[in-house]
Amino acid sequence: MTTKFYPVGIQTFSEIIIKNYLYVDKTEYIYRMTHYGKKYLFLSRPRRFGKSLLASTLQSYFEGKKELFKGLAIENLEKEWTEFPVLHFSMAGGKHMEPDALQRYLLFILKQNEKKYGIEIVAPDPNVRLLNLVNTAYEQTGKPVVVLIDEYDAPLLDVVHEETQLHILRDIMRNFYSPLKDCDSKLHFVFLTGITKFSQLSIFSELNNITNISMLPEYAGICGFTKEELLTQMQEYVQEFSNTKNWSIEQTIAKLKEYYDGYHFALQSPDIFNPFSLLSCLSLKRVDPYWFSSGTPTYLINMMKKFDVNFTDFAEGMEAGISDFDAPTETMTTLTPLLYQSGYITIKDYDEDYDSYFLGIPNKEVRLGLTKALIPYYVTPNTLVTNNTTRNMARAFDKENIELALQYLQTFLGTIPYCANTDYEGHYQQMLYVIFSLLTNYSMQVEVRTHCGRIDVVLETSSRIYLIETKFDTPAEKAIQQILDNGYADAYKNQNKPVTMVGINFSVKETANFVEWLIK
Repeated sequence: MTTKFYPVGIQTFSEIIIKNYLYVDKTEYIYRMTHYGKKYLFLSRPRRFGKSLLASTLQSYFEGKKELFKGLAIENLEKEWTEFPVLHFSMAGGKHMEPDALQRYLLFILKQNEKKYGIEIVAPDPNVRLLNLVNTAYEQTGKPVVVLIDEYDAPLLDVVHEETQLHILRDIMRNFYSPLKDCDSKLHFVFLTGITKFSQLSIFSELNNITNISMLPEYAGICGFTKEELLTQMQEYVQEFSNTKNWSIEQTIAKLKEYYDGYHFALQSPDIFNPFSLLSCLSLKRVDPYWFSSGTPTYLINMMKKFDVNFTDFAEGMEAGISDFDAPTETMTTLTPLLYQSGYITIKDYDEDYDSYFLGIPNKEVRLGLTKALIPYYVTPNTLVTNNTTRNMARAFDKENIELALQYLQTFLGTIPYCANTDYEGHYQQMLYVIFSLLTNYSMQVEVRTHCGRIDVVLETSSRIYLIETKFDTPAEKAIQQILDNGYADAYKNQNKPVTMVGINFSVKETANFVEWLIK
């Protein structure tokens, strides 16, 4: 059995070390950051990717707590271990707040830091309090101050789709951060973490010398776990999980990669595993979508509605220049920056000749979790019935009985109320894609490009390939004919599996359901 506990959800470095939790050594990055020659650094990573633990580790480092770093990489790298005054602010508690509540929260976290220096001040303005706090810490210690701001954008994310509320809350946060520029001579190091990049916050617009390390190759592995770390520092934990499931190490790694790996945060980046999901999986001995279970991406769904983005617009990948996806959130003209910065798509490849990035969903956990989050929007709030339907469909596909699978789907669609304001093909097309995406035991692709066109859905089971073409208020025979005329099956002739062609006629005008299908 492993000797250390799993630090699932624990974000305090000192607690992890003192209580003998597993800590994957990231302190070489701490040394690199603090000896980089840059005073202001910003790191963007998706939620639950270890940003708060990183900030906590920096706090222990700058407070000179050398004893906590015994046996870690930085113990041999750092020679001075100078202690600095540290101000650590977490904005995570400022979510879902009205303006007055956010002001009170800022005053509360300022008060927690003021206690260290015996400050008694009743000024109602957070920016005045922050300015006084930095000046006092500097004067009392005689040393420049370290400022760590974790999840700086948390108060803004849930209102990013509401322009009026976003403007009000953004002004409050801009006002709070503004003193940092005036305190420059009294600051030693400033580090911010977040998910997104809001250009009009003063921390970005006024501190024009801030360095964004989010996409630098040398910091690609600063958060999350690499395969190398999995096979070295976490080897005994992987072995224990493997023994529990009666899998080989190779099978275990393959399953973990399928569900939790695949993130790339730089042009040259190792594969990165989601740390929260991986630790949860190893701890609970179950492969499940833990990242999505820990929080529904409400702001993302709201922004998909605002930008009129469909699941298929990014489900099978997209091509973009760096300015198209590493862009400020509130000025973006497409949803791509938010999808990338939030971790729902990641860098898959790069075309140097055209300076073009290929982006896609990183792994099965994200695809499955995002699909389930879209069910209430595209299908029905009754997720139980949806899940039962897809489960029955999967059993039918396992028996190569697509006729029965489509009957299950037709019956299910008959229970969904017809919605007059979604009586267009695109909505129902997306609905079908979401349902097929829930068939997780199979390889499923939508809008698959061939040399003669695009196949609506390609579903591959262990024994057969299904090419599914959907028509709206058009005979199913024409869907089959399109598959034949465009030679879609030719792309799969070397797969050594039989191909079944399926044409479906979906009625938008009358029933919002299948009226016929044809199987060949």
